[in-house]
Amino acid sequence: MHWSEQVHRLRRERVGCVLVTVVSVRGHAPRAAGAKMIVTADTTYGTVGGGNLEETAIARGRQMLEGGIGEVEQLTMSLSEHADNAHGVQCCGGEVVLLLEPQLPVPAVAIFGMGHVGRELAHILGRHDIDLYLADSRAAQIDSLRAELGETLAEVAVRRVPVPELLLGEVPAGTHVVIMSHDHAEDAALCDAALRCSHLGTIGLIGSNAKWRRFEKTLAAEGHSPESIARIQCPVGFPEITSKEPAAIAVGIAAALLQAFARDRLAGRTSR
Repeated sequence: MHWSEQVHRLRRERVGCVLVTVVSVRGHAPRAAGAKMIVTADTTYGTVGGGNLEETAIARGRQMLEGGIGEVEQLTMSLSEHADNAHGVQCCGGEVVLLLEPQLPVPAVAIFGMGHVGRELAHILGRHDIDLYLADSRAAQIDSLRAELGETLAEVAVRRVPVPELLLGEVPAGTHVVIMSHDHAEDAALCDAALRCSHLGTIGLIGSNAKWRRFEKTLAAEGHSPESIARIQCPVGFPEITSKEPAAIAVGIAAALLQAFARDRLAGRTSR
């Protein structure tokens, strides 16, 4: 499997890795510039030359993954018996520069409802390096969305879901959920299902205070505790943005999600 396909596979499986590339070589070295290796927490793919050179890169790559370090690093390694050889002597006589590029699991967002606000939000989030699930129970909305979305930085999955709540069981752990379907009954079913999922991130619901008061009663009648119901933010986004324009509402929701991503990154680092 080509290294790029391997990185893409690991992304789909939400496995963090570090891509190690031989940037330059001076003198004698086991691999030429351009050689690549992928390092995960428990395995490697490919090689940058073996020996102390490779073991040092593997050790540093795993330290980066353990610490949640997302910044690119460069290592300059001397292949000499006089060098720091923590993993054995390597005396090819040259010098190798390695580039270590962390590929950490990206945030994930699932948006239920591809109406005016959902589409605006999809366009905004599509410009970010995230996994984005766009769902609607209406075939016409999904077909037109596919036609207009265009190229995105996000990894996008567009799904028509006749029973939308079933998708909640398929999205990866930590996925942030935004509920804004065309049907209040569908929204209520999604809220109920989301509260029964322990693997989700934040849960946001579009709607007025009056809508939320009705939903609170419905969810309580379904057996959810006040603490569980409080997991849902309604209205989702920044309440300070009072405009009713779809684009303005979407900006507020996107900003709240970016804050959630930042909290996730911080928690990922401090919990280790």
